[in-house]
Amino acid sequence: MSECDVCGKQENMPYQCGHCGGTYCAEHRLPEAHDCPGLDNWNDPQGVFDSGFDDSVDGGSSGGSTGFGDRFGVNTGPGGFFGYFRGNMTYVFLAVMAIVFVAQRITIALVATGSLPPAAYRSLFVLHPDNLFFVWTWVTSIFSHGGLFHILGNAIVIYFFGRLAEQQMGSKKFTLFFLGSGMLAGLGQVGLQLVQGGQAYGVLGASGAALAILGFVTVLNPDLTVYLYFLIPVPIWAITGFYAIISIAGTLSPQGAGLLGGNIAHTAHLVGLVVGLWYGRRVKDRARIPGQIQFGGRRGGPGGPGGPGGRGPF
Repeated sequence: MSECDVCGKQENMPYQCGHCGGTYCAEHRLPEAHDCPGLDNWNDPQGVFDSGFDDSVDGGSSGGSTGFGDRFGVNTGPGGFFGYFRGNMTYVFLAVMAIVFVAQRITIALVATGSLPPAAYRSLFVLHPDNLFFVWTWVTSIFSHGGLFHILGNAIVIYFFGRLAEQQMGSKKFTLFFLGSGMLAGLGQVGLQLVQGGQAYGVLGASGAALAILGFVTVLNPDLTVYLYFLIPVPIWAITGFYAIISIAGTLSPQGAGLLGGNIAHTAHLVGLVVGLWYGRRVKDRARIPGQIQFGGRRGGPGGPGGPGGRGPF
């Protein structure tokens, strides 16, 4: 027997929503009947998921939407190319990280050959107290990384936990959450430097956004088992708690960075984690947490819109 997430009715054969992961009775199984967050993400206020099969239904718009993309002649519906980004912003961010990483290497090479001035790299990719008003670095610094292990570490966290967060928030809110937490983390690190004075150094990397995701998922499902190094089962709350302790110690102790590992933006980590925990607490009562969380594709098989395993939740 399973309990409906809306009315609490006990069902022998419950329905599980493929968009939000909730469990429902026959009365509340449809997305519009349980106020599925996927409805907002599909920009479908009338509560109808248009397959995009028959363009003539909406006068030629394959997505069934009259949103931003349609006004500019861009097909953002499920039948078009940009439909791949619905519910998949996690993978988009990972792709941007990879592209920016390559751009960093190219820029470094051009600076080394004298084709670009020495300050070009920092002006493009690093959020630094000396160029705080280069507002583009507030964003580019999120996707920039100092080395291969740096980007791999952040990518692993984002890959495995980003999809869980995106399923709960919807892609639009997840995009704002990712960028917002990343910018706040970087600005928090730089702001602390400006207050403390001393030697100025820059910050870059998606660690703040990654820890915000980790904090958010921890609040929603603290007992989620994570296989540390893909071998050791550990509850996610323990990993988040460890990062919290390290980040607090590194932020408060003048020697924290040296003791706990050099060139680590502990304050950025802490700010990102706090943002994730705060937002998780804010939406926990409204979030629908699946009884079983799986890392992998949904029904539909590989190759469909949205990457491996079909479109995903939205």
